[in-house]
Amino acid sequence: MQSAGSRHHGKKVLISGSAGFIGGYVVEELLAKGYSVVGVDNFSKYGKVAKSYDNNPNYELIEGDCRDVDLLTRLLEDCDHFIAGAAMIGGISYFHTYAYDLLATNERIIAASCDAAIAAHKSGGLGKVTFLSSSMVFESTPEWPSYEGQERSVPPPLSSYGFQKLAVEYFARAAWDQYKLPYTIVRPFNCVGIGESRALGDQEILSGNVKLAMSHVVPDLVQKVLKGQDPLHILGSGDQVRHYTYGGDLARGVVIAMEHPDALNEDFNLSTAQSTTVLELAGAIWKKVKGTDVPLRVVSDEPFEYDVQRRVPAIDKARQVLGFEATTSLDEMLDEVIPWIAQAVENGTI
Repeated sequence: MQSAGSRHHGKKVLISGSAGFIGGYVVEELLAKGYSVVGVDNFSKYGKVAKSYDNNPNYELIEGDCRDVDLLTRLLEDCDHFIAGAAMIGGISYFHTYAYDLLATNERIIAASCDAAIAAHKSGGLGKVTFLSSSMVFESTPEWPSYEGQERSVPPPLSSYGFQKLAVEYFARAAWDQYKLPYTIVRPFNCVGIGESRALGDQEILSGNVKLAMSHVVPDLVQKVLKGQDPLHILGSGDQVRHYTYGGDLARGVVIAMEHPDALNEDFNLSTAQSTTVLELAGAIWKKVKGTDVPLRVVSDEPFEYDVQRRVPAIDKARQVLGFEATTSLDEMLDEVIPWIAQAVENGTI
């Protein structure tokens, strides 16, 4: 059988944080392209979540801690690629609840990941590490759009999460400088999709009459509208600008960046070109759930300290070098996400 995947026969990828939100989409994309995939995750965020590909013969899931250098070194022995995605991560409420843990845990994860990758590359098998960074490296920028390289000329991020993601990029470059470990850095912007549950450690924060079920804005607003909140509570003015990017598009970008010869030792923003304010997002969700007969009323709650007002990426480099564009519209994303969250609300998981 000649399939799209057959050209990758025998190529093996280790992905850390494979049970995470973006990780799940990346595993799906890799399997669709015919890779053999090993995932490693300690299920610290969501607990064990069943995935559609769990029984795929080309997928193996290892329950383990990505701070364990010996484990990662052993898993990388026969891998061609390593996608380093494991991190303690969450949206805005996470940054405040776990300010120290985000920094300490994620530093240990990235150091262990690099130690293992350096050893695996030295012994000959591992070709490259693709590091998952974040749009938060641009947290303190005074100008937009944020372009690749700007993260080293603007003030450093104020949140410990953003600062640590910037450190991930320094780890990648330092491992190349000293050990010639090849790398690519990718920065996803505001991932939207299905598969995000209530995080096990999420603090219950009351937002109007409904608890913030999740720390990301799209699922949070969807569940509040579904639960009948009116007026709808949003954090801050609603003028915050984001680029909501579909998880499937991001995964495609990550895998293209992993494979592409011109991505070697380069960094890429992965994002939709579309800017959307939180108010526009709320309006789109409201219309899809309530129709046009019920007018949207909003109440502004006190925003979090690190609620960046604008997050707007330059996307030219990914388009020109990788041929990557995120094509899924917000409308299409909401058509997928709303029924999924409605089901989760019904099941009591959100």
